[in-house]
Amino acid sequence: MTSIDSHDAPDVDTTPQEWPNPRRGFLFFLGFAAIAAGMAQLVPAVLTLSLKANLLDPENATTILSITVAIAAVFGLVAAPVFGRVSDRITWRTGRRRPLLILGAILFLIGAPLSFAATNTATLTVGGIITVLGFTAVTVACTAILADQYSPDRRGPASALVGLSLPVGAVIGLFLAQLVSGSLLAQFLIPAVIGAVGALLLALRLPDRVITRDEVPALTARDFFGTFWVNPVKHPSFGWAWWSRLLIFFGVAAVQAYQAFYLILGLGFTPAEVSGAVFLSTLVLTAMALVFAPIAGKLSDKLGRRKPFVIVAALIFAIGLVIVTFATDYTTFLIAMAVIGLGQGVYFAVDLALISEILPDKKNIAKDMGIMGLASTLPSSIVPAVAPILLAIGASAEHPQNFPALFLTGAIAGLLGAAFIIPIKKVK
Repeated sequence: MTSIDSHDAPDVDTTPQEWPNPRRGFLFFLGFAAIAAGMAQLVPAVLTLSLKANLLDPENATTILSITVAIAAVFGLVAAPVFGRVSDRITWRTGRRRPLLILGAILFLIGAPLSFAATNTATLTVGGIITVLGFTAVTVACTAILADQYSPDRRGPASALVGLSLPVGAVIGLFLAQLVSGSLLAQFLIPAVIGAVGALLLALRLPDRVITRDEVPALTARDFFGTFWVNPVKHPSFGWAWWSRLLIFFGVAAVQAYQAFYLILGLGFTPAEVSGAVFLSTLVLTAMALVFAPIAGKLSDKLGRRKPFVIVAALIFAIGLVIVTFATDYTTFLIAMAVIGLGQGVYFAVDLALISEILPDKKNIAKDMGIMGLASTLPSSIVPAVAPILLAIGASAEHPQNFPALFLTGAIAGLLGAAFIIPIKKVK
């Protein structure tokens, strides 16, 4: 995705565009849909899949989790650009983005009960796949809606809301999961139902533009394969941003996917206690993100600058991961999560706004957003693949899992992600 070329080619479509810039009430529905989708995805990823894997086979729970998350993530990787390509070409009276929202709601309501009812790794993996596809559909729709509805100088608040949907969705979902900690079924179903409701409410409220068949050119073989590709030589800013996002989200995935196991195996929490511990740590992270994201988003819009915010955010995030690496007690772990939350708040406030300004083709917004989305979902597949290797480094009977190696690798990835923002030329 990267290139040594430092000059971007002009956008495919340079025709001036009119943006509706809907009133603030619309932000509620956009934010609620994104946050609810994040809840439906992250509560399983952070908590319930781990608990279910532990019920299926306590001795091999980490392996079961790695298989489930990795395979589901692969499906999400393929689905993101495909959903985007299809959405850009829909000429139905429903509009282009609404069908994705409805599809996401349906998939959430299928994936959760299937995951709960799983009696083996294969069934649990299928449930995870369906849930990830639901999340992917809603996320592709929300990110495309951001670029569809708001002019570039007004994307800060919307970017912050959609960007923060994952940590906010996680903390709300984990809070609800903690309230029903005695029922794994409720822990699976409640986030899924809320995710479906959020997607359907946005579908009802969305002023989705209907396009005609004349606006959609015939899909050639080259176009089809282009669904999964943006030429980094012609569009190096997009390429640098893609790699930066991949590296930063690698660190995010390292913490999210393995913090429950870290708290149990590294800090001595029991499985019964870990739900509360994960909720508190996620609450601390999200509270910090919520405090700083609105400030960063508005300041970025006012200054007309995105890159400095992303670079600083990535550096802060890396520092938080370094603190996690050397944490030997829960208090230090919470401090680390607070630092990570600060970095995430600043990052998510401007990340999507920056990306929306470097899209190569204004006629295929959802497709290109889907490709960029791969950079945030691919780490969910990469981390489970490399985590067993990192966790095994220097392992012993006393310390069977080397969590510091995993978290330190995430910190290094975050630092590289910050560096990769620097070469971007199309955005200040």
